[in-house]
Amino acid sequence: MTGWGGIISQAITPAAVEPPVTTPRDGGREAAERELSKPMYHEHDPGLLQRALNRFWEWVGDLFDHASAATPGGALGLAAVAALVVLALAALWWRLGAPRRAVAPAATLFDDAPRSAADHRTAAEAHAAAGRWSEAVRERMRAIVRSLEERALLDPRPGRTADEAAAEAARSLPAHTAELRAAARAFDDVTYGGRTADPDTYARLRTLDLALPHTKPLLTGPPA
Repeated sequence: MTGWGGIISQAITPAAVEPPVTTPRDGGREAAERELSKPMYHEHDPGLLQRALNRFWEWVGDLFDHASAATPGGALGLAAVAALVVLALAALWWRLGAPRRAVAPAATLFDDAPRSAADHRTAAEAHAAAGRWSEAVRERMRAIVRSLEERALLDPRPGRTADEAAAEAARSLPAHTAELRAAARAFDDVTYGGRTADPDTYARLRTLDLALPHTKPLLTGPPA
């Protein structure tokens, strides 16, 4: 029989408390990952392309931040450098013209059936009247060379380039050496250099074409 002392002792002694249930750390992480991997948590996540774009723009932002930090003047200085680079590229494009896809072959003058100098002049004037200045320049250069062949100042030769024709013609017409070279360069630029001719370029070739028949050739060649 339990006495009053035992009852009082049980009353003031707290009952044994069982330890709380604990989950191992690794197991808890795995459970959380399994829970968060459910589709209901990812319905509004960005797609693969959007994530790739986000990563790209983050990389660009980091690159810009590092570049601006290393540039005197910070972001303003970097913007000034970028503007100078753009201006330099624009100047090169304007000076050199459109880039070529491949190395161009030698610029041959004639690529069709032989025609007279008068035929080439007629074609050149028709192109000029229509505002097709590049075609007009090509036909006027062909008229110049064909006229020299008709005067026996150049030997008719298939495959001759504009530069070769200008160099050979300059030997008998030394007073027009500079104009002949400029005409050949204009022909090459519009035919193989990707450039567009203008009225002034055509006018110079036309003036040369009209002047050459009135120039007395130096048949013995220029003095050494």
